[in-house]
Amino acid sequence: MRSRGHPIANYAVFIGLRYSFSRQRNRFTSVIALVSMLGMVLGVASLIVVLSVMNGFAGELRGRILALVPHGYVEGGPQGIENWQELQQQLEAREGVVAAAPYISDKVILGNGRTLRGAVLTAIEPELEAQVSKIPDAMVRGSLDSLKEPGFSVVLGASLARILGVGPGDAVQVTVPRLTFTPLGAFPRSKRLTVTGIFEVGAQPDTYQAYISLRSGQKLLGPASGVDGLQLKTEDLYSAPETMRIVAENVPQDLEVRDWSQTQGSLFQAVKMEKLMVSLLLLSVVAVAAFNIVSTLVMSVAEKRRDIAVLRTMGARAGGIMAIFVAHGLGLAAVGITVGALLGSLLAHNISAITVFVENLLGVKLFDPSVYFISELPSDLLWTDVVAVVSASLLLSLLATLYPAWRAAKVAPAEVLRYE
Repeated sequence: MRSRGHPIANYAVFIGLRYSFSRQRNRFTSVIALVSMLGMVLGVASLIVVLSVMNGFAGELRGRILALVPHGYVEGGPQGIENWQELQQQLEAREGVVAAAPYISDKVILGNGRTLRGAVLTAIEPELEAQVSKIPDAMVRGSLDSLKEPGFSVVLGASLARILGVGPGDAVQVTVPRLTFTPLGAFPRSKRLTVTGIFEVGAQPDTYQAYISLRSGQKLLGPASGVDGLQLKTEDLYSAPETMRIVAENVPQDLEVRDWSQTQGSLFQAVKMEKLMVSLLLLSVVAVAAFNIVSTLVMSVAEKRRDIAVLRTMGARAGGIMAIFVAHGLGLAAVGITVGALLGSLLAHNISAITVFVENLLGVKLFDPSVYFISELPSDLLWTDVVAVVSASLLLSLLATLYPAWRAAKVAPAEVLRYE
């Protein structure tokens, strides 16, 4: 004896997909269905491409800024850290800590006689600094080792040097927030520095960061024999918060321990928030396309009233009729979402090449490196983003099918067949 099975499993999906891709539909209904699918393709593809480009920008920003920013800091109080060499050895012996380097940092004013500019002056040991940051790799003129030479030398960010109009061999005047007391009164401490190098990471630090030797920093900024703190490099950038938390448990209570997510976290949180807001805005395009399916299904219900009535007289339940039109709508949506996901992934993978092609075709430079710090459009396609976009699109499409499907289930077969 043959099993009857569940009625929805027997016919709902089959009939729904037949309705979605049948060539015998009303022409106007077919046009509306095509527009719905194209809207879904456009919305899904746009969302995937934009998310990939934003991931690329976030990666560029992270790589460029964190090239100069250490993974963590151990900072002393107002008096600084006197015996920093001993603390350095203790920290480097900790699991997860690769290297530690001393620093002194303060806000200063740099001037060349005509232009004044606020800056952050950081005193470092060049050979130790190379172990915790990538500043030596970012040097475009001169060398970081030039800070070890006798005299007061300074290495400037490229944009800062350009604003001041100076280069290697030129002199700049630095004014620090320290007072020098003389018989004539108190005066801000000032010193003439010689520019010996320029670095460029292609991010905001280029506009304000300057480096001098630790020896010079102790004379200009103080403390005279100590440092403000130690910069740390950990084994993994993203595990730095956990590593620094463990470090904090094993250092004296008067020392403050921070990691890069605390010093730069607000910037990357802003990037994440921007990505979220743009995603929600572009998801509205997908929502519009999804709810275009409502129009398609409402017209299909009106067109298929006789079919619905026949199915009901043959024993189909209201749930089965709803399932048919849900399958009908999801069939249309699935095609648009699939094509959109494939197209978006393809564009995201090749967006840099497409940008170059458009620039060559139009004869213009879309991304001037002197303005945007980049020469091409970065892209980082994450499959988690693709899955999230596809899932959200399917969910919106499912919600869009419920009302027309419910209307279809409410069709009374007696009224439809009365005049047949």
